[in-house]
Formats: sequence, C-alpha cells, structure tokens
Amino acid sequence: MAVQRIHSLTVRLTHWINAFGMTCMFMSGWGIYNASPLFAFRFPPSLTLGGWLGGALAWHFAVMWLLLINGLVYVLYGLLSQHFKRDLLPVTPTAVKRDLRDALRLRLIHEKGVYNAVQRLMYWLVLAAGVLILVSGVAIWKPIQFQELVALLGGYDFARYVHFAAMSAIGAFVVVHLALVLLVPKTLPPMITGGVRPLTHEKNDHE
Repeated sequence: MAVQRIHSLTVRLTHWINAFGMTCMFMSGWGIYNASPLFAFRFPPSLTLGGWLGGALAWHFAVMWLLLINGLVYVLYGLLSQHFKRDLLPVTPTAVKRDLRDALRLRLIHEKGVYNAVQRLMYWLVLAAGVLILVSGVAIWKPIQFQELVALLGGYDFARYVHFAAMSAIGAFVVVHLALVLLVPKTLPPMITGGVRPLTHEKNDHE
C-alpha cells in the first residue's frame, strides 16, 4: 500500500525551531515587562530569561531574528508547496461550529495528518497574532524611525498593550495546543519522525 509522510521535514524543523524560539521570546519578554509593568503584577524571576533588563533585551532581539527567518521559511514553504491551501483551508463557520461541538463532547474523530476546522481556524488566528506581535514589536523597538506605525497603533503606550495582547493570544494557543497533544498523544511522534499514512485522502495530504 502506498504511503506518504504526514509532516514534511520543513514543517517539522520550523515547528521545533519555533517552539524553542517562542519559549525564549516569552521568557525574555516577561523580563522586559517586569522592568516596566503594564498591569499590577510581575512575572516570577524564575520564568524570565536574561537575568536583568539588558540581558533580557539581548535575548529578545537575538531570537527575534531567528523567528523572523524561520517564519519566512514556513510561509514561503506553505505557499509554494500549497501546504496552506491543502491543509489549512477551507475554514467555514458551519464546520468550525460542528467540530467545536464534537470536541467539547469528546466525540471529535482524529485522523492522522488531517486538521479539523477548529485547528485550521486556530492556526490562521495564531498566524495573524504573529503578524500583530511583529508589527507592534517593531513599533516599540524603533518608535522614532517608525513613528507612522506607532501612530497607527494608537501611540507608543498603546502599542505596548497591543504587543502584550498578541503575546497573550499566542500563549493561549500554545496552552490549547499542548492540551490537545496530551489528549491525543499519538499526534506527537509524527511531528518528530514525520510519520506515514496510507494515501487515502489526497485532498488533505501533507507533503
């Protein structure tokens, strides 16, 4: 029987690089936040990276470039290989409602290498949050050079809130993503090995 990889090498590499990079960005970002908190709380020092403000900034900016390059590779691959079109589309309100209802009732059927409508929607939303966190991050990083962008985001102070909100949205995605892995642990090995499956659903196959 003919088989095909569930996840391509490109998808797997960018996934794990992104996991490492986002962990560093969260922890260094929390260290930066603690130096000038937006709300009446601070993150525990044990959850921050860099040791002090200068160290946290150094980590944040260094890993930023890693994630930017990694993100560009993933987006280019997704477009050129039709990974986005094949695996993350379509997303319809009816399908999302149906799969969300089934998931809440623990009746959602999981098929290897096939994203359900809720997963597809979440991936598009987290990609949008990624764009927002990049735009707001650039505005905070270079407020003079990108003053038009800062103005578009409502000013420097409000841009910080936008950046925090985007970070929180990505964090929520990570929590849900990890919860789903715990609920369906068989989805983890293919993200490491690539996995294989019979060629029975060509419409949704991963390259």
